[in-house]
Amino acid sequence: MSNIIEIDHIIKNYYIGTVIVRALRDVSLTINRNEYVAIMGPSGSGKSTLMNVLGCLDTPTDGIYMLNDKDVSKMEDNQLAEVRNREIGFVFQTFNLLPRYTALENVTLPLIYAGVSKHERIEKAKETLTKVGLGDRMDHKPNELSGGQRQRVAVARALVNDPSIILADEPTGNLDSKTSKDIMQLLDDIHSSGNTVILVTHEEDIAQYAGRIIRLMDGEVESDVLNRAKVTV
Repeated sequence: MSNIIEIDHIIKNYYIGTVIVRALRDVSLTINRNEYVAIMGPSGSGKSTLMNVLGCLDTPTDGIYMLNDKDVSKMEDNQLAEVRNREIGFVFQTFNLLPRYTALENVTLPLIYAGVSKHERIEKAKETLTKVGLGDRMDHKPNELSGGQRQRVAVARALVNDPSIILADEPTGNLDSKTSKDIMQLLDDIHSSGNTVILVTHEEDIAQYAGRIIRLMDGEVESDVLNRAKVTV
């Protein structure tokens, strides 16, 4: 199985005045295509920083990040933006939907940035919303949808550009337990269809849906194990 992600001796420092915050300390790991990985850790462990690096939202202070055989660790902001739009679909805890846009319009946004024609992006967005079970909610705005439906719109937006990786940051953090299970079922289906899924969470029961769990502590990998008890949904 080939690697889709390889990070080698990644260091990330932040500077607050004269104080150096060492958020990531010499982190190395690989993630294979079609793997389902959970990244866990308490507040301050470095998991959010690692997510930002993996998602090309930030660059490391030192080390190498190979994404789909391309070194993205030294790219400029505009290059990283292109990589994000092409390679990574994001699902956030707070949904990050535009309130004045319908579900359909929210899902078309990545395709606009990718330069896809209007007709093609509308058809692709409709197809993707139908896949996540919202074929009858396309014309609804976020305030007309439940929390679970809003997260499904966010998942559809993440999927619409056929990215290499789905990066989900606390995707059930604002949802009740039943709706959380529905969203995890959806992510499981996405993984089963061939996508690489990286899940960032502090919830043990949510991490158990992944086939591999990486735990961070103080900016270092504390453990990296296959999850033999993977939740089946």
